Amino acid sequence: MKQGEKRAVVLLSGGLDSATALAMAKEQGYACYVLSFDYGQRSLTELNAARAITAQLGVAEHRVLRLSLEDFGGSALTDNSIDVPEDECEGVPVTYVPARNTVFLSLALGWAEVLDADAIFIGVNAVDYSGYPDCRPEFIQAFETMANLATRRGVEGDPISIETPLMHLTKADIIEKGTALGIDYALTVSCYQADDEGRACGRCDSCRLRAKGFADAGVADPTRYM
Repeated sequence: MKQGEKRAVVLLSGGLDSATALAMAKEQGYACYVLSFDYGQRSLTELNAARAITAQLGVAEHRVLRLSLEDFGGSALTDNSIDVPEDECEGVPVTYVPARNTVFLSLALGWAEVLDADAIFIGVNAVDYSGYPDCRPEFIQAFETMANLATRRGVEGDPISIETPLMHLTKADIIEKGTALGIDYALTVSCYQADDEGRACGRCDSCRLRAKGFADAGVADPTRYM
């Protein structure tokens, strides 16, 4: 690590939103330390996508941590006995993974302390999103408050910020921003049940939001479908 450089830990799933958040962190001049998770999710091809994205954009370091959230289950993404819904639903969908962003941000916070990083970037969004409670501004604000009560930097008056550059953007806005920053969205995988080659189902909630975003942005959709 270079003395005096501005550092950020960036959470990267391999999907469209987190790839855009990474590109925006780089645009803001951060040296990006990227963290992805093999958490027992249904589609592991998103981790291949994360590796491809970091190679394309260039980062200081990329780590993949193994978590066993499938031991708890409780989500269509971590429990194969629960089907991924292909119709719109009311309320919090079964693709919500209990406490996922709380767990991910906590581990990112630990690495940020070790790196003496100034910020953590996460690609959550409260406009075109699936209704997950841990993607809302209220959650991020509460986590940032907790983080700076629980860390050395926080109690010494040099708090770590939780950056959510996509929070109030539409999916079309996100795609337009990422395209301007040179992201190759063909590398990204957003589908909840992509196959082993990273091809999308085209039917799940994530696929529908992604396809609508490209259409609304007037950008050709590079997604590979089954």
